[in-house]
Amino acid sequence: MLNVGAIREGYVLDHIKAGTSLSIYHYMKLDELDCTVAMIMNARSNKMGKKDILKIECDPSLIDLDILGFIDHNITVNIVRNQEIVEKKVLELPKQIKNVIRCKNPRCISSIEQELDQVFYLTDPDKEVYRCKYCETKYKKN
Repeated sequence: MLNVGAIREGYVLDHIKAGTSLSIYHYMKLDELDCTVAMIMNARSNKMGKKDILKIECDPSLIDLDILGFIDHNITVNIVRNQEIVEKKVLELPKQIKNVIRCKNPRCISSIEQELDQVFYLTDPDKEVYRCKYCETKYKKN
């Protein structure tokens, strides 16, 4: 049995689709933060068969849960303080995401003006479709 110790303060992200924790690590730019991250991949799960788990020890204000909601709003988010889970957050698809994905339209102003923020709005929550703020090019999650 694998044993990963408790964290003092931060997040435990559970019920992550197996094999996707590394992409979450990069999307959330955890490599740029001064925090400790434990990544457990392909753990056994009664609910999912296999799952990934991320333990992130850092100030909770450093993590943008909107990015996590965009990636997978079914992830269980546990907030930890003093080595105790103090709150569980339910994720939702964010109405807007900024600088997470890039517009694929080569004629979009955000592709030409490199300093411009990449902003997408949720236009179809049922199909998880986002559109570019500037040119309305569709981004559909897989």
